[in-house]
Amino acid sequence: MSGALAETVAVAVLALSLVVAIARPFGTSEALVAVPGAALLVATGVVGWHPALDRLREIGPTVAFLAAILVFGHLCADAGVFGFLGDRAAALSRGRPRGLLAIVVALAAGVTAVLTLDATVVLLTPVVLTTAARLGAPVRPHAYACTRLANSGSLLLPVSNLTNLLAFGATGLSFGRFAGLMLLPWLVAGAAEWVGLRVFFRADLPATTAPAHHEPVGAPRYPLAVLAVTVAGFVLASSFGTSPAWAALGGCVLLLAPRVRRRDVRLDRLIDAASPGFCLFVLALAVIVDAVTRHGLGRELHRLVPDGIGLLALFATAFLAAVLANLVNNLPATLALVPIVAGQPALLLAVLLGVNIGPNATYGGSLATLLWRRLLPEPDKPRVKQFHVLGIITVPVILVLTTVALWGGYQVLGT
Repeated sequence: MSGALAETVAVAVLALSLVVAIARPFGTSEALVAVPGAALLVATGVVGWHPALDRLREIGPTVAFLAAILVFGHLCADAGVFGFLGDRAAALSRGRPRGLLAIVVALAAGVTAVLTLDATVVLLTPVVLTTAARLGAPVRPHAYACTRLANSGSLLLPVSNLTNLLAFGATGLSFGRFAGLMLLPWLVAGAAEWVGLRVFFRADLPATTAPAHHEPVGAPRYPLAVLAVTVAGFVLASSFGTSPAWAALGGCVLLLAPRVRRRDVRLDRLIDAASPGFCLFVLALAVIVDAVTRHGLGRELHRLVPDGIGLLALFATAFLAAVLANLVNNLPATLALVPIVAGQPALLLAVLLGVNIGPNATYGGSLATLLWRRLLPEPDKPRVKQFHVLGIITVPVILVLTTVALWGGYQVLGT
């Protein structure tokens, strides 16, 4: 199959796969349509067997890391890491909701950077909601901080977001070089998010509250030490050209060891934590997006992506990526854009600004945002108009500021 028919079929499969992944009717897996859809595209010749296998081989280590870090995050939660962080946030805020908001922004940015945005959405958000309620603080601003920093706070490390992992190999950068170039944009994004939330929710944030009495939570020293060792392992693995999945797997083994001795391990819970349905969805999506880009989209994107690493080129790339992320979700946007700007690290990092910050503008921009919305208790679910007004006001500003920060980093650190 080729020509207009192949393009139509590929786009239809992509659209249907995304609709099911976003809506998840009856709680079905994201992979329900994507996997058979990818198989259909291969079987009908829309994308060849060899290109499909090449895409799966390329993305396989990335998906392996995703599964390992998801399990690691859940093991950290079981070990009390997130409960301890929430307790420290409450203590540091001293009953001041405005102070708590700043702490939650910093905490969400840090958790996202180290344990991926999924940990922030699934594991940190419930702790933050409980902490805010215990302090008598409004829940909504702090809930928003979690989802917004799950996206924009994922700029710092190659392991912070699946989008980063998809792009990292194509940048040609080392782990440390990537982090060095993205440090300033990450800091700028965090500060800008805090200012935006602080101003937007100013009427909802009283100066002080009267928090309920709560016994402090002790520090889980062994899990925190394992977390520190695992993060160091990400850096070392990259330095030796090894997949960071091995470091994440090592962290899982270290956290599981004492539980194995206590016979406190359930294999079904570990498999569920690895989100096999989502991992299959990502693998299938790589094949589907490859089919779409081979039949029209890739040609159009080639025309739109600028050349060079000047400030205007970075602006154009970041905003193009943000628009595409909100049109088709940030994972397909990343898969489509990375091959086009491969080998151009400045433009690839600008793409990541767009696909990580841009999704804060709409619900559909990021699967993490949709998951966050589904997991919130009914009284705390965001208002549709409020969510999108906040996103439309703040996202363009934050994109401009972080792109300038990225350009400035290149002027200092060089290409």
